[in-house]
Amino acid sequence: MLPDKEEAVYELKIAGEMNPGPWTGHSLNVGIAARNIAKKVPELDENKAYILGLLHDIGRRVGIVNIPTHVYEGYKYCMEKGWEEAAKICMTHSYVLMQEEFDYEPDTKEEIEIKKYISKCKLDDYDRLIQMCDALATDYGFVILEKRFVDVTRRYGIMEQYIKGWDKTFEIKEYFEEKTGCCIYDVLPDIGKTTLLSPKPWKLSAGN
Repeated sequence: MLPDKEEAVYELKIAGEMNPGPWTGHSLNVGIAARNIAKKVPELDENKAYILGLLHDIGRRVGIVNIPTHVYEGYKYCMEKGWEEAAKICMTHSYVLMQEEFDYEPDTKEEIEIKKYISKCKLDDYDRLIQMCDALATDYGFVILEKRFVDVTRRYGIMEQYIKGWDKTFEIKEYFEEKTGCCIYDVLPDIGKTTLLSPKPWKLSAGN
């Protein structure tokens, strides 16, 4: 079960009022990217893809939080609403490597619950789509994957797992390009223009 488009837009609006920041613009653009790509994949529903994109970061509504916290808070919120498909996306969107992400024993409540969920989770094309679109969308528009990876690294620093995640995201891009029969970048408005912009990285104090 999912909310309709209007409710999803409203939820994002309210969440942005609770925790203002560029993450809401990013979420809107993830939704647009997912919708545009899903239009070209017969087995995907463009409205569902749009809604899932809008809600993937909804856990940030609680305030300035790190990756595991916003993932888990989003999952809990969507489950409380009865939006199981959105809850799954909240869990999977930040963990492109899935089970391989957790080659350690987490010690926080959020990560323990996330690892438990991810260990039993099987990805579908909506999960893959939002994982990829999360890496294509900024708050100011769409950018090629390399640009987005640099942006994230400037915010969080570099780790070996990031490189593996980048490789996996490129694999997903190739997967969807085979399904759509076109370059993914061709369906993202003004990507050539926005890729050339160089805004300062998001800061936690700005609603990361």
